[in-house]
Amino acid sequence: MTAIPSFTGDANPYGGGDPYADYRTADFPFTHHADLADRRLGAGVIAANDEFFAQRENLLVPERAEFDPEHFGHKGKIMDGWETRRRRGASAEHPWPTADDHDWALIRLGAPGVVRGIVVDTAHFRGNYPQAVSVEGTSVAGSPSPEDLLADDVKWTTLVPRTPVGGHAANGFAVDVEQRFTHLRVNQHPDGGIARLRVYGEVVPDPKWLAALGTFDVVALENGGGVEDASDRFYSPATNTIQPGRSRKMDDGWETRRRRDQGNDWIRYRLAEQSEIRAIEIDTAYLKGNSAGWASVSVKDGESGEWREILPRTRLQPDTNHRFVLPEAAVATHARVDIYPDGGISRLRLHGSLTAEGAARLTARHQELGG
Repeated sequence: MTAIPSFTGDANPYGGGDPYADYRTADFPFTHHADLADRRLGAGVIAANDEFFAQRENLLVPERAEFDPEHFGHKGKIMDGWETRRRRGASAEHPWPTADDHDWALIRLGAPGVVRGIVVDTAHFRGNYPQAVSVEGTSVAGSPSPEDLLADDVKWTTLVPRTPVGGHAANGFAVDVEQRFTHLRVNQHPDGGIARLRVYGEVVPDPKWLAALGTFDVVALENGGGVEDASDRFYSPATNTIQPGRSRKMDDGWETRRRRDQGNDWIRYRLAEQSEIRAIEIDTAYLKGNSAGWASVSVKDGESGEWREILPRTRLQPDTNHRFVLPEAAVATHARVDIYPDGGISRLRLHGSLTAEGAARLTARHQELGG
């Protein structure tokens, strides 16, 4: 559970030009997972002990942090992140903070699940970043208040031990804890600023909630669906197609580069569990001159199952939500949408319900992970 790779120490002071020119980052092996702390899934920063210079809510802003060298307020430099005041010791003889002094923020995950990796991004915090960070997780049912989470009887599990970090850098940590978490506590030692927090992992939905819903979107990210692979991610990630709600702008969907061959683009999905699919929606909202021309949907049951088409190649219209009722339910664990020849879709919805076998497996995994 160490940084991959490790960044430490100050970055150079900002010298003008592109502030990201000297930003330190890397390709982390866990970023193909969903961001469980995505605001679109309902995540939030519900409390922090201090946010004197910059507000805690900035941690979960989906866009990268921006930097304006001229932006000052009555408290000082305004940063696009969460920044606390400088800690001080108890007296003139001991002006330094103690080894245990730290600031903290409580994060409600938008979708509870197993955390596979965390990125603590200190973009633009060049000399005012924390010396070290640590992250803990807990699982508390319902909608607990900050006071509930900070109670003595709540058990917190270490996901990232106290680890030095660097300024103006994406500090990545792999996590290997097989538990389902609903909330995180991010600690910065002893103080400083963090621009963004990303929590990558696998959504583990509550099987009782899905059973109560009956029919639901079995490929939706919030219900435990996921993208396994895609032919092209040039303009936007394929996971956008299973985010909650309708797309609100063009880059809130999936768009591929222009093909110059006779092939086609596709996305392969993993469903929440084995399901019976009864209806399909393919939305091209905000894709007006670049929507896919045609689309088809195929499914398979099990990793070794055979693909079979349940929606034949069908003409799509720009900026339109297309709905299809299947003549008979299709049992599947995986789905694939093919678009022809290229372009994009904004959302895919597969409406159905878990099979008895799928519900049993999901319940067993939920219990194994402490849900």
